[in-house]
Amino acid sequence: MDRQTVVVLFGGRSSEHSISSATAGGVLAAIDRDRYAVIPVGITREGAFVLEQDDPARFALDAARMPEVVDNGTRVRWPEPDGDRMLRAVAPDGSTVDLGEVDIVLPLLHGLHGEDGAIQGFFDVLEVPYAGGGILDSAVCLDKHFTKLALSAAGIAVAPGITVRRTDWEGDPERIRGAVAELGEVVFVKPATAGSSVGVSRVDDGVGLDEAFRIAFAEDDKVLVETRITGREIEVGVLAGRDGERARASLPGEVVLTSRSFYDFEGKYLGGDGVEIVCPANVDDDLIARLQDTAVRAFESVDGKGLARVDFFVTPDGDLMVNELNTMPGFTRFSMFPKCWIASGLSYTELITELIEAGLRSSRR
Repeated sequence: MDRQTVVVLFGGRSSEHSISSATAGGVLAAIDRDRYAVIPVGITREGAFVLEQDDPARFALDAARMPEVVDNGTRVRWPEPDGDRMLRAVAPDGSTVDLGEVDIVLPLLHGLHGEDGAIQGFFDVLEVPYAGGGILDSAVCLDKHFTKLALSAAGIAVAPGITVRRTDWEGDPERIRGAVAELGEVVFVKPATAGSSVGVSRVDDGVGLDEAFRIAFAEDDKVLVETRITGREIEVGVLAGRDGERARASLPGEVVLTSRSFYDFEGKYLGGDGVEIVCPANVDDDLIARLQDTAVRAFESVDGKGLARVDFFVTPDGDLMVNELNTMPGFTRFSMFPKCWIASGLSYTELITELIEAGLRSSRR
């Protein structure tokens, strides 16, 4: 079988640049090389598309030295709609090299300009097929404010909270403090459009609220303040359906906090103490069915394409509340999304293949 050419795209201009690079390291190590020819393309923090090294170890997640895409002087030239499908790279000396005709791009970009529909729109304009989320679902899910609106409209419970814009806070901070106090003794302050727990703070009894807003507004001009929900943190992976079928959901996994106050960046990615990832989660069959059904309904409520990780709170009474959807969740073999699918019978390599093939099917339609 002739191999299809997959461009693995990673890095980017968002605050999640290093996590995207680490995700790429995992994918480069596991992608089926017998089935796919791989071209790694990085996006620097300044936004330049560069030809990267096909070396998974280069992008290993290391707390002492976070992986990143460094400008090496090359520049990638994407195919244009009225031309051939050849991907080219301009070397630092000005010479141009043909890299191969692109069959599909696998964007492994987290956050702004990658998980917000921007890169999807870019490839739609170029008529270059891509895997993963589409424009609408990516844009809606990256913005937690609009995610909650879409979920609520579909009858899916979400955490009580308020949206605060920078102008609101600067114009009348006392009114905002009063509205926050009504949400309860413990709240979480988070940027509307940042992921990986970047910019998120826990605030107890209003102490540190100003600082929490400062941190969150450094990431976004729109911030959510949400009530703390007492319950288990359960996550479910969703993959788009095949050939007109409904999307399907994985077995659930659970984030168990032993000593951390919440699932922060260090706990997620840097091996910090106080967090355990349990997959599959220790839940009964009835709860599994309800979680999977709600996850698929949440995916459909945002017109989901490709994949998503749906994050739940499960209250002591057994009620389900969706916290958020991620259309490009952490994708290393140690991340929750792959772990849930591995527990459901798909290997990490098969999961990557599933995502690529879904994108190819969608482009043919």
